[in-house]
Amino acid sequence: MNNNVIDQNRVRQVFFIILILLTGIVLSWQLYSFIPALLGAITLYVLLHKAMLYLTEKKKWNKNGTAALLMFLSFIVILLPVGLLVNMLSSQVSYAIQHSNELADALRKLVADTESRFGFAIASDENITKLGNFLAGSLPGILGATFNTLTTIFFMYFILYFMLVNARSMEDALYEYIPLKDENVAKLGKEVNSMVASNAIGIPLIAFAQGLVGLVGYLILGVDQPLFWFGVTSIAAMIPVVGAALAYVPLAIIFFANGQNWQGITMLIFGFGIIGTIDNVLRFSLLKKLGNVHPLTTVFGVIVGLNLFGFIGLIFGPLLISLFMLLLRIYSSEFVTKQREASRIMEN
Repeated sequence: MNNNVIDQNRVRQVFFIILILLTGIVLSWQLYSFIPALLGAITLYVLLHKAMLYLTEKKKWNKNGTAALLMFLSFIVILLPVGLLVNMLSSQVSYAIQHSNELADALRKLVADTESRFGFAIASDENITKLGNFLAGSLPGILGATFNTLTTIFFMYFILYFMLVNARSMEDALYEYIPLKDENVAKLGKEVNSMVASNAIGIPLIAFAQGLVGLVGYLILGVDQPLFWFGVTSIAAMIPVVGAALAYVPLAIIFFANGQNWQGITMLIFGFGIIGTIDNVLRFSLLKKLGNVHPLTTVFGVIVGLNLFGFIGLIFGPLLISLFMLLLRIYSSEFVTKQREASRIMEN
């Protein structure tokens, strides 16, 4: 009789698990375009929730006003500088796309000069023409991406508002509904906080530091539009493996093509020796201090995150890998350890 009851309970449990999974899959599929907004809201919530709880519970501030104030400050401190940087770069990129034919002619001349100087083929005339046509056709995509970014920011703050206002009740609900021990739920929350702080604060700081160091070198070497290349360096520095080399290597090539050999050599030395060193030093010190993140976790996580979520994947890609490893440890703590203890009891 007892076995029959247990079996019925297990059947009902499996049925509800399947139902929950199917419902979650359908909702995720239909709301996939809003995932970046949700992830962005989670990121800002992790950074702001302690201040929210302190001001509303200790200082007794109004929840709605406090949430609005914190959201406004996050916009000023985080999103406004990023927006200005992206706007500066997009204006340059839009100009380049609209004048793609002239750029193709200039690139064709650059390649011809380089080939005659160094004696090896770089690119055919046909491929350069295709590149110009590709750039010309990319403008609608860039405009669409801008619109999508604005939409994502709107929904991100819309979600963040309700997360902040209901911060305490939401955190209590997580402890109640996540089917894990309280200590493992706390461990999960600590890991999320650590990873988000490491990536949301650490990666942009490293990229900005590389951009500033690069800007000094660009000004000394007389690079045209140094502020533009500062923006390119800062954004490229967040891309794994190649990083800021996407900025200073093309600059060196341009110097060589214009016959400015010593500037080109200096640019390469400065880029790999100084800008690259700044990246390595800060990545192994700052990120480790903020979240004790292994560099391989960051590199592979960023690659995965960019493919899945776009720009916000810089933060949540490494978080996914860390959470995967953490879930394996929690599974071992929740089930494997219990099974081993049960086996020892049976043996005794």
